[in-house]
Amino acid sequence: MEHESAGALLSRLVSAFTELVRNEVALAKAELAESSTRAKSGLVALIAAVSTLLAGSLALVAAIILGLSRVMEPWLAALIVGVAITGVGMFLLQGARKRLMPPHLEIERTRASVRHDVEVLARRT
Repeated sequence: MEHESAGALLSRLVSAFTELVRNEVALAKAELAESSTRAKSGLVALIAAVSTLLAGSLALVAAIILGLSRVMEPWLAALIVGVAITGVGMFLLQGARKRLMPPHLEIERTRASVRHDVEVLARRT
């Protein structure tokens, strides 16, 4: 059985630790990129919801204007359409909020991997 010098052992330890840290950083970057993609998707859904709510709001404004200026049946039709569009917008907004709710940045695999690495190192020392 060949014994390594303290310097060689220290060099191997530093090299292994450096590789371990490099791998953990790569895993964290991959997880953050995945979380970022989900956040972008939520942002797109939020923009769609806000656009739909704006269209509904404009129809409601048109209904109020028509109702006040004419006090006739056309305002009722505009009001119904405005409420329907706003309802759709609210539905889209709820879906977007769910996508944007924390934790949108998840690094659970990195945490589990680091815990495992710490346990392995603790057992070896």
